[in-house]
Amino acid sequence: MLYLDPPAVPSRGRLWSHLISDLSYAELHAFAEALGVPRRGFDRDHYDVPAERVPMAVWLGARLVPSREIVLLLRAAGLRRPKPRAHPVPAAREAGISAGSRVPG
Repeated sequence: MLYLDPPAVPSRGRLWSHLISDLSYAELHAFAEALGVPRRGFDRDHYDVPAERVPMAVWLGARLVPSREIVLLLRAAGLRRPKPRAHPVPAAREAGISAGSRVPG
């Protein structure tokens, strides 16, 4: 099934929606192509869709859901690809070793 949220994200003078699939990225890419959304609109796990394409997406079968459901649906389907961390955690801190500790070696 394909889902999108109401257009609410402002960017470049337009409002945008997020289009996702709870089945596969292949389904998502095929639907976006049928909708006329270019591949450059794909962002890790969703397509950014301009507000004027939302009625056509719904007509083609996408289900309109509240924005908060988009991530929940992606996670439930195992298709969520979160953004990488802005500041990577140093390996020593991730392993629970404090800065003043010596690593046996």
